[in-house]
Amino acid sequence: MKKTIFTLFFLGVFVSSAQAQLNEYKYIIVPKKFEDFKRENQYLTSTLVKHLFVERGFNAVYEDALPDELFNDRCLGLIAEIKDESSMFVTKASLVLRDCKTQEVFSTQQGSSKEKDFKISYGEALREAFRSFDGIDYSYTPKSVNTTTEPVTVSFKNDVKQLEENKPEAESVTEKVENVAEETMTAEVKKEAVVEQQATPEEQSYKNKTPEPSDIKKAAPPPAVETTEEPVMEVEMSDVLYAQPIANGFQLVDSSARV
Repeated sequence: MKKTIFTLFFLGVFVSSAQAQLNEYKYIIVPKKFEDFKRENQYLTSTLVKHLFVERGFNAVYEDALPDELFNDRCLGLIAEIKDESSMFVTKASLVLRDCKTQEVFSTQQGSSKEKDFKISYGEALREAFRSFDGIDYSYTPKSVNTTTEPVTVSFKNDVKQLEENKPEAESVTEKVENVAEETMTAEVKKEAVVEQQATPEEQSYKNKTPEPSDIKKAAPPPAVETTEEPVMEVEMSDVLYAQPIANGFQLVDSSARV
């Protein structure tokens, strides 16, 4: 009796844990060709696996028909994998679900069948393996993301204290900058002075830098070229002749149709 209660308790904990893990994934990706099989959808394994998942409420899709969100984020789905451990006389198969990092998330019990027809035997083995999903009420629940952050406290207390301690040094730097600026301005004024003068007991010189007028004169503009216009001869309409076609050539007529 105690052994039965323990088994039921363990089974309940396992089902609850498996359901919580499966609920974090929105899709089940079913390959068209499983790794342990030679051909695509051999013995109708892909068709049957997808049907059994949909029958239990999962959103199963083939690997070549992924929705846009699953195509952009493969971690939304689990990849189904058939584990084939068949012998010569017994077909044995179980199902493994792996995440986008190929880590095993869920594994079913092993189903078996002694049928000689592989299509029937794999069908029976997979249906038996899917009994591991019995009792699991699947419902997609996105993973919770912790977005809470601690409030940031801004304090200027230490900064003000540091400024007060370094105040004399700051003032000395300011005085140095002002002195350098004053010296630079004085040098610029001396450089731009018009009169340069040196007055010492040993040597005196005077140099006038006032600009002197230039002797260069502008070139005289070229003489204007007179253009002569030829008179336009006016043509009176009476002097114009028109060529008029006739049977053996042309005849000339004036504006009054006179030949």
